[in-house]
Amino acid sequence: MKNQYHFIRRSTVLLLLSIAIPFSGFTQKAKNQATSPIETIVTNPEGSGHSLTFEFRKGPGHNHPLMAIWIEDMDGNYIQTLYVARSIAKGEFNYGDKTGGKWQPGEILRPAALPYWSHKRNILNDKGNYMPRKGYEVADAYSGATPPADFNLNTRTDNPMNGKFRILIEVNQSWDWNSYWTNNKYPDDKEYKTSSQPAVVYAAVIDPQQKGEKTALQVIGRSHHAGADGQLYNDLETLTTALQIISSVSVSLD
Repeated sequence: MKNQYHFIRRSTVLLLLSIAIPFSGFTQKAKNQATSPIETIVTNPEGSGHSLTFEFRKGPGHNHPLMAIWIEDMDGNYIQTLYVARSIAKGEFNYGDKTGGKWQPGEILRPAALPYWSHKRNILNDKGNYMPRKGYEVADAYSGATPPADFNLNTRTDNPMNGKFRILIEVNQSWDWNSYWTNNKYPDDKEYKTSSQPAVVYAAVIDPQQKGEKTALQVIGRSHHAGADGQLYNDLETLTTALQIISSVSVSLD
């Protein structure tokens, strides 16, 4: 009788543990999600055009990537930037200068970071490339810190758009090597080494007549691996984690 009692008691404890452990994990996951609110970024609040809301959700390949968001007309002509990472907008990175033995902000121009956007912007600097730097910056109204995770972007166009237009996003993450884009693929190209897998470009068409409708942006190609040109390349089969930086991104016109 005593052995039977111990068996029943032990079985009950094991049953409770089997319930409690998964529940504990679920609770911790829910807690982590609850303590990681979606960040909201606001750019160009004084714009007199359309109000746009972006919903960006990170994917498993996300690790503080650089990105730019802009608009074009239906013929592919650049109109304006809506958002670009501040380090690119200024040409200055927080860990850009170590000449004094300690990291401090300093100028770094990275043509391979967001070449499709920078060539579309088409402002040639005094160094002979299209990257923003002192004297060629993107205005503060259109830039912001790189969000560490999921975020929403509330922004406005400078002016109302006449008819349909295109929204584009270019995203790039350094050091995301894979079996094709290896760190010795172009050993003499220092710009390639700052980019690894090339930047990925997403796009969607917006119709001002369809306000409130959420539109998903889709991948349309990749940029040059070293930023040597502003072309769009369609060979995406060599990309892996670069296509997993973004889980989903959509935009709605309010």
